[in-house]
Amino acid sequence: MYWQRKAGVALMAAGGLLLAAFVVPTVYGRAMSHLAVAEFRAESGSHRLWDSARIRAYQRTLAMVMPTPEGVLRVPKAGIEVPVYEGTSDLVLNRGVGHVTGTALPGEAGNVAITGHRDGFFRGLKDLAVGDKIEVQRSDTAGGTDTYVVDRIHIVLPGDTSVLNNTGRSTLTLITCYPFYYVGAAPQRYIVQAIKQGA
Repeated sequence: MYWQRKAGVALMAAGGLLLAAFVVPTVYGRAMSHLAVAEFRAESGSHRLWDSARIRAYQRTLAMVMPTPEGVLRVPKAGIEVPVYEGTSDLVLNRGVGHVTGTALPGEAGNVAITGHRDGFFRGLKDLAVGDKIEVQRSDTAGGTDTYVVDRIHIVLPGDTSVLNNTGRSTLTLITCYPFYYVGAAPQRYIVQAIKQGA
């Protein structure tokens, strides 16, 4: 009987240790995750508006090797400063914003189209108005910065690719999903078009 009691106590202690081994890291992990999200949002005014899942997706990309960006997009009014990578893959859009392949490259004449997530880097586009300035600092050999002025903001359906057409002027087209706080796959696209100064 004595050994049974000792075995019972030992089993209870082992069960308590196993439970603690599971609960402590889980609670600690969740607390640290919430802390990391809060710190990330505090880093920049634009990040505080990000969706938590988007922040985690961005953080996962930090350990990955990325190609050299084509440039840096700055939207002072919206607090946006983000690298522009080629393409629109998940990796690209989680790490920065993506240049739409087939449109003019930064620094070229034509329509430069750039897309980003509405719950990430491009959430601040909702605060833009006609007349606001946007900058694209190029990373090509010539370098330099192109300044654009917002000319038009409109909403289109996802299948409307006319926003990618050459406009006959040096244009910057920023594309994101809309509505900004829609739950699920957003049914529309928010388009910001800007004209290059001096063009």
